[in-house]
Amino acid sequence: MKKIFPLFLVTLLATPLLRAEQAEWAQVPEILARIQAPVFPARDFVITNYGAVAGGKTDCTEAIGRTIDACVKKGGGRVVIPAGEFLTGAIHLQSGVNLHLETNAILKFSTDPKSYLPAVFTRFEGTELYNFSPLIFALNQKNVAVTGAGTLDGQADETNWLAWKKTSARAKLVKMAADGVPVEQRQFGEGDNLRPDFIEFNRCRNVLVEGVKIRRSPMWEIHPLLCTNVTVRGVDIVSHGANNDGCDPESCRDVLIENCLFDTGDDCIAIKSGRNADGRRVGVPSVNLIIRGCTMRDGHGGVTIGSEISGSCSNVFAENCEMSSPNLTCALRLKSNAVRGGVLQNIFMRNVKVGRVSDSVLQIDFLYEEGTNGPCKPVARNVAMENVTVDHTPRVLNVRGFPAAEISNVRIYNSTFKQIEKPDVVKDADVKLVNCSLEPAK
Repeated sequence: MKKIFPLFLVTLLATPLLRAEQAEWAQVPEILARIQAPVFPARDFVITNYGAVAGGKTDCTEAIGRTIDACVKKGGGRVVIPAGEFLTGAIHLQSGVNLHLETNAILKFSTDPKSYLPAVFTRFEGTELYNFSPLIFALNQKNVAVTGAGTLDGQADETNWLAWKKTSARAKLVKMAADGVPVEQRQFGEGDNLRPDFIEFNRCRNVLVEGVKIRRSPMWEIHPLLCTNVTVRGVDIVSHGANNDGCDPESCRDVLIENCLFDTGDDCIAIKSGRNADGRRVGVPSVNLIIRGCTMRDGHGGVTIGSEISGSCSNVFAENCEMSSPNLTCALRLKSNAVRGGVLQNIFMRNVKVGRVSDSVLQIDFLYEEGTNGPCKPVARNVAMENVTVDHTPRVLNVRGFPAAEISNVRIYNSTFKQIEKPDVVKDADVKLVNCSLEPAK
């Protein structure tokens, strides 16, 4: 049933409800106590001492690799990129290594796909495979970091990586997973045009990404995958290519994302846990994620859960963020369908200032892509937003479920929405607005 909240209704009042989410927020200090950034020995290994040449023309991949090896042999420390431009291919980090970019350092990454071979074990949009290496990659490592005030430049544009945004290999991979083809046989690379992520920490523990600027990414920018204890802090991301999500923690536990700028071509932050049967096979949810003090500009969603969320997600806390752009679709976005399924629960947002969004403040879309055409029940429950102020939004709610799905106990408290232009959409969902002020556009 479709519910329409009329534009002339200024304030919605309800009997005070038991605020269970207040108890939920009380667990944040306990989560934060477990999230500790790795500490590295006070040893610097400067890449120019191992053969790297500035200027942006000489391939420094091998020199950076030698520097990382030397750092590891000495027991860890910082691999330092000094001021200047350095050209490189894939960088593979090891335990105990902090890749540190000094002020005015620029790492430019080759746009030659051969620079990211041989293929590595990864995921592409939530499905496991062997594919091009991410530009910066670590697998099964601990105490790893990318830090500093310098710039990571993927050099992606429509003449190279971004020209691959439409490829039949994506459907081929999804079918292989649905058919149960072993991961070792899902070999992709040259000719398949499945773009690599920029930074991926895969199955790592104690991860830090701090301070760096990220520009012109081929695909997702920061992708912690099956990691525990992750901190993403003070990162400046401006990258508007297709599928340029800002940060995608996938099947991770204990994650802090704080004081970052996201200006992206897709979701600013997108929490994930695997796609379809492949995500259920691995079966690792995303749990205990804290997002605070971030600024969101362009993007499909400020904070998004999904759509590759088949492994489920719980305990997301987002607070004290600012969002605004005519190209920002919504502030909070949950998306899944009957093929992906997944349980999305205990999702909380508070104290958020929104200037403008292009669609709605809260969007829950369980008709996304395949929609109802599957056997899996998507669930969204215990979702709360509080003290959200919005200067301009076409509508407050765009919530689309279906009878076999569950969208329950969704509340927005003590919030103000201005310049509303359209009726809300609430289909097959339990959503309440409590003590909210709604002001129609004049």
